Amino acid sequence: MTTPDLTPHAPLDRAWIARRIPHQFDMCLLDAVRHWSPEAIECEARLEGLGAHPLRAADGGLGAVNAVEYAAQAMAVHGALVAGMNEAPKAGYLASVRGVNLHLDTITASDAPLRVHAERLSGDARNVLYAFRVDGARGAVADGRAAVVLDAGEARP
Repeated sequence: MTTPDLTPHAPLDRAWIARRIPHQFDMCLLDAVRHWSPEAIECEARLEGLGAHPLRAADGGLGAVNAVEYAAQAMAVHGALVAGMNEAPKAGYLASVRGVNLHLDTITASDAPLRVHAERLSGDARNVLYAFRVDGARGAVADGRAAVVLDAGEARP
């Protein structure tokens, strides 16, 4: 396994993240990786430009359920880091979410920055189970568990 370059000249910022997950442009919701280990990751989302947020509702609000997408992106980044990847991973998908608790109705700019935590509970080369938690300035936003299927483009029946 190749260890990603974590020196000061290679920050784990939004540009670094966008090169390693399939979410591009405005759909790359994370701004930085704060901490990571083979078991867990903590990312940050600054919530700039909520008025133009790609997941906002017709009324302009951002439902707390969207915290699941922030967590899913943190899981994708964690997978890339653990694999030592220097490019975007192959196709994968969020297979299920369970035990999700939404502690707020909406995410607002005053919640910035969001802290997105994901902990790998179990898994193998094809499937991973994570626990996740998203916190903001007002406290907990959401938590739960998520099953991820890796390299879904290569999945066979």
